Amino acid sequence: MPAQIATAMQRSGFFYITGHGVPDQVIAAAVEAARGFFRLPVEQKRKVAVTRHHRGFNALGDARMYGAKRPDHKEFFQIGLDLPLDDPDVMAGQPLRGPNIWPDAPAAFRSVFEAYYAAIADCGQRLLQGVALSLGVERDFFAPFYTKPLQRTQAVWYPQQPRALGDDQFGVAPHTDFGLITLLWQDDNGGLEVCLPDGTWIAAPPVPGSLVINAGDLMARWTAGRYRSTLHRATNRHVAERLSIATFHDPDFNAPVNPADLVGVAAADGAEVTTAGAHILSRINESFGYRKTEAARDGTVGA
Repeated sequence: MPAQIATAMQRSGFFYITGHGVPDQVIAAAVEAARGFFRLPVEQKRKVAVTRHHRGFNALGDARMYGAKRPDHKEFFQIGLDLPLDDPDVMAGQPLRGPNIWPDAPAAFRSVFEAYYAAIADCGQRLLQGVALSLGVERDFFAPFYTKPLQRTQAVWYPQQPRALGDDQFGVAPHTDFGLITLLWQDDNGGLEVCLPDGTWIAAPPVPGSLVINAGDLMARWTAGRYRSTLHRATNRHVAERLSIATFHDPDFNAPVNPADLVGVAAADGAEVTTAGAHILSRINESFGYRKTEAARDGTVGA
């Protein structure tokens, strides 16, 4: 498996995994709860509107990928590591840290998404062991950087997109992911596309029982470009709604991202040293409307 991971990460930055260990019933329960939530009236969903901790509901138009002409045609609900307000990092004002918020309906929403979050985190850790081996370092190289991870899990709902909106309207516009590695469950409707190195866009169709895996910008940075962070996009052209659950399995906020530790390339060779939190926060600030206001107030734009 490590050799296959290396080949995929170097060629496209994308691959599928099966036998991932996330129970079918955990996935099915999260999907059912997500669909129930997104079908509620928008006024009810706005009761759990996104907080400054980057948790909660984002309505249509709330997200615009950097460089996109239009906001994304999607809604999403996001959770992260659930930290109380008296947690030291929350009290210190560390960005993106804090408690989750939960809708009142569907009734099982919180329990099933907490179960999904835990199961996909376990999968992510096992996957990173394979990534580490594929890079020729110890299996547990990434583990010390995941004591208090920035993992974010999003249920993403794409309503049918009318053709009249034009070809420059996307469910999510072309972008690269911000963090280390993404684990995506997608329904049967399809719509995900990946840009190959030659500029060709190809479909990444649903494969039953699989998760789609891709490297993010933090992976490309940590490996000094050895592993690719690839443009991708999604559009719902179907009559039915489209649903996916994306998990950005990212390290601790203060995890040092130094290519010299991972691939032996020093910062002096052009691979800048940063932290996971600083990198991810700067990208989030570029893409979400509520964050632009928050970042300007906190002075974190471009942090």
